[in-house]
Amino acid sequence: MDRSALADTAAICRPPDFYLIMAAVILCLGADHSMPRFSANLSFLYSEHDFLARFGAARKDGFAAVEFHFPYAYDILELSATLRREALEIVLFNLPPGDWAAGERGIACHPRRVQEFQDGIGLAIDYARALGCPRLNCLAGLRPPGVSEARMRETLVENLRFAAFTLKHAGIELLMEPINSRDMPGFFVDTTRQALDIIAAVGSDNLCLQYDIYHAQVMEGDLARTLEANLARIGHIQLADNPGRHEPGTGEINFPFLLRHLDRLGYDGWIGCEYQPLTTTTAGLGWLKEFQ
Repeated sequence: MDRSALADTAAICRPPDFYLIMAAVILCLGADHSMPRFSANLSFLYSEHDFLARFGAARKDGFAAVEFHFPYAYDILELSATLRREALEIVLFNLPPGDWAAGERGIACHPRRVQEFQDGIGLAIDYARALGCPRLNCLAGLRPPGVSEARMRETLVENLRFAAFTLKHAGIELLMEPINSRDMPGFFVDTTRQALDIIAAVGSDNLCLQYDIYHAQVMEGDLARTLEANLARIGHIQLADNPGRHEPGTGEINFPFLLRHLDRLGYDGWIGCEYQPLTTTTAGLGWLKEFQ
């Protein structure tokens, strides 16, 4: 079948037979064509296991790479040994977020915590070097009370400029992710446009956008056009369906179309599976097996 016959101008919504369409996409693209690579986000997937046991579970299910929110509660050597034992690549984790257990979701926009933010970069570099992680994500954080929007933005830009410079010298890429304000009310950066404006203000070639399909669908939709227009500034992609933040095929997003679209655009980075499985992780991987 000619690839042009696969052109799809339908709106992004779940097709009537998800798995048959997935299989057709693979057959039509051909075995020599590279589809996106998927990493298991271990902060979401395999939650039925203790954290360190999730690595082996991901490898058993065919993942070659993993990502997670934070490594800082775990011993560097133990994490490194686990990755080597399971022959897994780590592709992403976040900079220190402040007190996560107390509800903090990043401190990069907080004017009174600049030194804490900078100290956290040093800690993140230590872990990234030991684990071989090539990129780190910065969480902008919740709006601190009593601080103007302009001051928060100024602080975030300066912190990102410092982080991008420092990480570049360490050979590590910096990312920033918008997070939807429905799931995380008060998060300072919640749309793609806002994130891209801040990235432009920072002015570093070592700062890229982390594009989470789920967050973008909640806030703005228009996924295919946004990906196409901004692919050069996207350093990592994550996915989950909407509503519910479950695996592809459970909601409204037309993932067969969207993943084919990314492939056409030439995206060769990782796509993080950052979703809440409807049942167990392994039971919900039918969608992924079409790509392995």
